[in-house]
Amino acid sequence: QVQLQESGGGVVQAGGSLRLSCAASGRTFSSYAMAWFRQVLGKEREFVAAIGYNDVSTYGTDSLKGRFTISVDRAKNSVFLQMDNLRPEDTAVYYCAEKWGVVAGTRTYEYDYWGQGAQVTVSS
Repeated sequence: QVQLQESGGGVVQAGGSLRLSCAASGRTFSSYAMAWFRQVLGKEREFVAAIGYNDVSTYGTDSLKGRFTISVDRAKNSVFLQMDNLRPEDTAVYYCAEKWGVVAGTRTYEYDYWGQGAQVTVSS
């Protein structure tokens, strides 16, 4: 059973930066893709970014691609989300997710394992 643990959330002023980390354990398969989603209370979970085992990354919107960067350190079983130029509308709980396979997906149902989430709050 894969377990994912996020860290690095917090409170930051608009224009600031945060770096989220997600450490994975218990994985038994060799090919996997990892992603970040976010959710605001009362709204659906939104795709932020993903990276496949082929190291191809994808982002939810052009705005996110210009400010957020996803990366992976396979030796450390970790995925990261560098968030720059943060805006109040980026405030959400950010979830790390993992799926078996080479290609990253953008839908929540494609992912088998989820972390418990990290709160990111951006103040104006």
